[in-house]
Amino acid sequence: MNVGFIGLGLMGRPLAQHLAAAGHNLHLWARRPAALEPFAGSGARIHATPAELAHHVDIVITMVADAPDVRAVALGPGGIVEGGTAGLVVVDMSTINPNAAREIATELAARGIDFLDAPVSGGQVGAINATLTIMVGGKAEAFEKARPLFEKMGKSITLIGGSGAGQVAKACNQILTGVGVLAVAEAFNFAARSGVDPARVREALLGGFAYSRILENHGQRMLDRNFKPGFKAWMHQKDLRIVMEEAHRLGLMLPSAAATAQLFNALVGSGLGEDDSIAALKLLESLSDANPS
Repeated sequence: MNVGFIGLGLMGRPLAQHLAAAGHNLHLWARRPAALEPFAGSGARIHATPAELAHHVDIVITMVADAPDVRAVALGPGGIVEGGTAGLVVVDMSTINPNAAREIATELAARGIDFLDAPVSGGQVGAINATLTIMVGGKAEAFEKARPLFEKMGKSITLIGGSGAGQVAKACNQILTGVGVLAVAEAFNFAARSGVDPARVREALLGGFAYSRILENHGQRMLDRNFKPGFKAWMHQKDLRIVMEEAHRLGLMLPSAAATAQLFNALVGSGLGEDDSIAALKLLESLSDANPS
């Protein structure tokens, strides 16, 4: 297929490269010329605007920071809507507010363009290894058209429901992963402050009901002091902001998510936003050091 890709950052770049390796014809647009450098000599066609890109493709994939960025490239001046024709499918793999996804879908539908919200879980490692979990909202027909592309980028691909459903699933994912990261960081800090080796504690907990992939994978990275970002703390802060906005809209009490959102606010406010989200451990350690027993 002729595939457009917009958003060639830590996650988007390897995903676009997977699609090119699978034989699809890549069409690219980026705000920053540097983002296009890895594709020099690849045969990918570079376009001046999202509108120009949309005119030449069957599917456009976007992977940008937040809803205003999606809206700008899809519906703004020079956006996809200006160059796309009826039958085009726009797949947004960003994490945005579910209501924003529904609104964008409605506006594109008025022009005969289908929209899938398809956020992902798995971080940069999952993008590089094409093992992402992809959660999709939108029409089944559009999903089937995009499925061959999803299969080159992820290993778990689920159509959740109508527009916005993919983003709801991602919000649930971020509640569980955010709370999980905080729980592991709290447990390790508690063990260390108690004079007990967190590595031995982790080893024991992995054999019981406390086992989780976060304890296994993120826990090991905490022990290794490997805070290199696979998923930056400021991104988790943004995702939990979306969760809390929806909770306020729906009148829901999400106490664990709210506490975790506050932790990530403090993490970013402490200058650790560019670290991986597991830097939650560093924040807890710094608070413990400031209040020694």
